[in-house]
Amino acid sequence: MAYGKVRRGAAAVACGLAATLVLAACGGDDEPSDADGGEAGGGGGGGSSADCAFAESYGDLDGTQISVYSTIVAPEDEPLEASFDLFEECTGATVVYEGSDEFEAQLPVRVQGGTAPDIAIIPQPGLLATLVNDFDAVIEVPEDTQANVEASWDPSWVGYGSVNDTYYGTPWGANVKSFVWYSPTAFAEAGYEVPETWDDLIALSDQIVADGGKPWCAGVGSGDATGWPATDWIEDVVLRTAGPEVYDQWIAHEIPFNDPQIVEAMDTVAEVFLNEDYMNGGLGDVSSIATTRFEDGGLPIAQDQCWMHRQASFYAANWPEGTDVSPDGEIFAFYFPPINPEHGSPVLGGGEFVAAFDERPEVQALQNYMSSDIGQSERAEAGGAFVSANRNVPLELFDDPVDTLSAEIFQDEDAVFRFDASDLMPAEVGTVAFWNGMVDWITGTDTQAVADGIEDAWPQ
Repeated sequence: MAYGKVRRGAAAVACGLAATLVLAACGGDDEPSDADGGEAGGGGGGGSSADCAFAESYGDLDGTQISVYSTIVAPEDEPLEASFDLFEECTGATVVYEGSDEFEAQLPVRVQGGTAPDIAIIPQPGLLATLVNDFDAVIEVPEDTQANVEASWDPSWVGYGSVNDTYYGTPWGANVKSFVWYSPTAFAEAGYEVPETWDDLIALSDQIVADGGKPWCAGVGSGDATGWPATDWIEDVVLRTAGPEVYDQWIAHEIPFNDPQIVEAMDTVAEVFLNEDYMNGGLGDVSSIATTRFEDGGLPIAQDQCWMHRQASFYAANWPEGTDVSPDGEIFAFYFPPINPEHGSPVLGGGEFVAAFDERPEVQALQNYMSSDIGQSERAEAGGAFVSANRNVPLELFDDPVDTLSAEIFQDEDAVFRFDASDLMPAEVGTVAFWNGMVDWITGTDTQAVADGIEDAWPQ
């Protein structure tokens, strides 16, 4: 009987989001677009069996080479590289891929040193803006490639990839960050139900503690990017306590980083994230969050050592091979619950942007392909925890139920979506001070002092 209650809770996430959440405004019709750089005769997925008509407009690229650099490392890099196979087969070009968890620090160094990659997949619009403003190194998106995006994405994605009203970065992957991973089977056995509100979440955490368990596990380690998973916690709670309008003001620095509304949200997060009774199941005390790799942060759930882990949709790639990730399986995710009913449960999301650093025809062709319905469909069909916000990618191409759920959210035209705040802030704030401040916070620095320090980093 408890299992049935948990199953319905999970189903409510999967089937009732449009009715119960305030989600992302990313809708449109489901008809395939013919605006994708001449791809109308082609088709996504299928490798050698696919039509190469989409590549006719690219010209003769045989024997050319394009370098691609991003944050995406094993095991997520294999399906990414597989998604280039169709492009390589149809053009004769070769894509040389490199992934690094030092990407955010190393890309500016490479650009400044004259060794920029041909294409970078950039996860922060703030970093994109820095590369444009400080180095004048990013190539403007060609008109036919911009047409791909305008035809198949919500218009907001053009804005996210623009700097000073000029379009520089086309969307690649997207992710829904407002998920809490858990084990439906373990919940069922214990008689626990998926929480529908923040108060329910706290009550469930207290019950798990009373039953002798640790409700939460987490890790924020990520090389030079250490700290970013904690920023997602703050952002989700700001959206739910202060609301989307305040969130927008915070990103734009129309209110300071240390505004009382933001400090209140941080204190709300601390009720869970810095609670020694709740954290860090199977990994240590609260301070161990700072030293645990983010890829490992949720794995104690699969080892029956903790119960919940807040992380984005892409975390699906980190569960052990053979894990049943499904609404009634060993692992699934429920939607991060609302706190203030006035603001509901907005979607916090992130995304990657494809930026070019060279105008060679083969480089522009690959950026065009990656922005097209075909390129996006190829990546979706390759599997491996990938979500596209492209409205024309068929949902059946996603091989994971969490990815399918995430894609449904992005395709819901009734939604209100907010992009990850740290990714939109200036790089010296969002990807330096905010990340580093989260590590200080986890290891004992006072909330107000952390917020003040991040505010002091804002460029004048």
